[in-house]
Amino acid sequence: MISIRGMALMRGGSVLLKNTDLTIFPGHHVGVVGRNGTGKSSLFALLRGELQVEEGECEVPRHWRIASVKQETPGLPQPALEYVLDGDTELRALEDQLRHAEAAEDGHAMGRLHDQLAAIGAYEAPARAAALLSGLGFSDAQFQQPVKAFSGGWRMRLNLAQALISRADLLLLDEPTNHLDVDAIFWLEDWLQRFPGTLLLISHDRDFLDAICQQIIHIEQQTATAFSGNYSSFERQYAEQLAQQQAQFEKEQAQRKHLQSYIDRFRYKASKARQAQSRIKALERLTSSAPLVANSQFQFQFRKPEQLPTPLLALDNVQAGYGDKVILEHIKFNLVPGSRIGLLGRNGAGKSTLVKLLAGELAPQQGQLTLNPGIKLGYFAQHQLETLDSKATALQHLQRLDRHASEQQLRDFLGGFGFSGDQATREVAPMSGGEKARLVLALIVYQKPNLLLLDEPTNHLDSVMREALVYALQDFEGAMVIVSHDRHLLRTSVDEFLLVADARVQPFDGDLDAYHAWLQHQQKGSAQGTDTSTANSGKSDRKAEKREAAERRQRLKPFKDAVSKYESQVQQFETELSRLNELLADNRLYDEANKAKLTELLQQQASQQQALARAEEQWMAAEEALQQAEAAD
Repeated sequence: MISIRGMALMRGGSVLLKNTDLTIFPGHHVGVVGRNGTGKSSLFALLRGELQVEEGECEVPRHWRIASVKQETPGLPQPALEYVLDGDTELRALEDQLRHAEAAEDGHAMGRLHDQLAAIGAYEAPARAAALLSGLGFSDAQFQQPVKAFSGGWRMRLNLAQALISRADLLLLDEPTNHLDVDAIFWLEDWLQRFPGTLLLISHDRDFLDAICQQIIHIEQQTATAFSGNYSSFERQYAEQLAQQQAQFEKEQAQRKHLQSYIDRFRYKASKARQAQSRIKALERLTSSAPLVANSQFQFQFRKPEQLPTPLLALDNVQAGYGDKVILEHIKFNLVPGSRIGLLGRNGAGKSTLVKLLAGELAPQQGQLTLNPGIKLGYFAQHQLETLDSKATALQHLQRLDRHASEQQLRDFLGGFGFSGDQATREVAPMSGGEKARLVLALIVYQKPNLLLLDEPTNHLDSVMREALVYALQDFEGAMVIVSHDRHLLRTSVDEFLLVADARVQPFDGDLDAYHAWLQHQQKGSAQGTDTSTANSGKSDRKAEKREAAERRQRLKPFKDAVSKYESQVQQFETELSRLNELLADNRLYDEANKAKLTELLQQQASQQQALARAEEQWMAAEEALQQAEAAD
């Protein structure tokens, strides 16, 4: 086991941890969380032997093999598959010894080494490496491509695969999902759940931590504290501590009340049963983190748009791509105020292409894209971090947007994004990726957009800022389109999904769990050689898919009709109750002369309330029946 006792850890003259006591048992999967800069990565460097403690002890079993993900990848001519196999150092060492034995024609050594290679499964190693690459999104054709042919993000995936193939007793993963899409994250999650060794994982992805970790180490104010359970369990325990320790309880209750009102509004307006239930659960889980948000240095909300025209944007049979290459075709949908859309699809399917098209960075190859003259776009993408003026400060960036606001007003606004005091007057150049991302978000929020396009907005944000963003998105009144690998953000911010696949953009009838099941079904079909999910599928496959989809729609139609029927009834009763409440608000009604009329209206109100309650029960029962039918289908 790993034993840390009375430890003090410093880096660059700064104290990161002091008086730290931790015990990590073999085989445990542990999440390491805390704000950026608190010492999470330094703790990993200590465990790798790259740092030494200032005081106390840090003991890691000497025989343990430790693996972590390289942060740099040279432009090698080596094939990707061979590069990944380099992560199995025991395999490579035995192969090297075998080459020397063969050169020396030492038959005895050769026989012994072949036995050792067989014992560690060396002859299956290329297949293991291929499975890792495939799970992380590489195609078969890419296995033999040189490392130098891949971009930075894909090289990081190669480094991750190299770490996973190692025979590690201790696996250290620092933000492994940063360069992955949702598909690869689902695969990695399944893989790590089965990993038999000890795992330490730094991540701001709460869903990922929840699925994998049995213990959380939280680093804050130079102290590391261990909590049993996954991230949600930690959050509840930590929130309870904060509620007891801080004088922010009323603020916490306001956060809970705000979220509950949002849940209540959503519960009876959702049009998709399965997704409604998923969203309600995610939002209810947010209430447990209210004290954390109340205690956060990040406090902001989207400013009310100056206008909300409808539709904001319309696409009619649009085709998009680059040059002569077509990426997406037959795109047809509208965005209206209140649209909250998440984009799903494999890496490279065209999600970012669609966002660039909506943002005006890409012109349609065919079809019509119509923008309302009143549209005000808030566009977040990773390349925008580089468009910031490196010589300007956060305050100067904001002053350029609003020459009339006072400096104090702008400072107050920037404080909600973590730029307080001297931080508001620091130049952009030395800022971290997270600070730049927060500044870009601040600039977007300040301009009161009515359409938000967010392409991986959480990549550089820590968990505290991510929660602040989630809360802010709850009250955004305009339309939003989000591409993100952060499933918690999607679950709590999105009402509907569009699936980008096979060069098409189509509604996806389900939540993220349904998407995971869809991915597994696609992968199963691919393994059997059918691969009906690709654009290269034969016409007969597409016909079969359409026929199967039509049959499924027919089977589910009675359930969906029942949901629509009761939803319509709920809306009718709500409308009638609203009318009665308006009548009952008239003070003249309570005069003695109008007593009979008042009694009649009160009876009608009571009758409508009872009818609404029955309709709501029937609606939720119909939704549950539909959900069960979809799961069984």
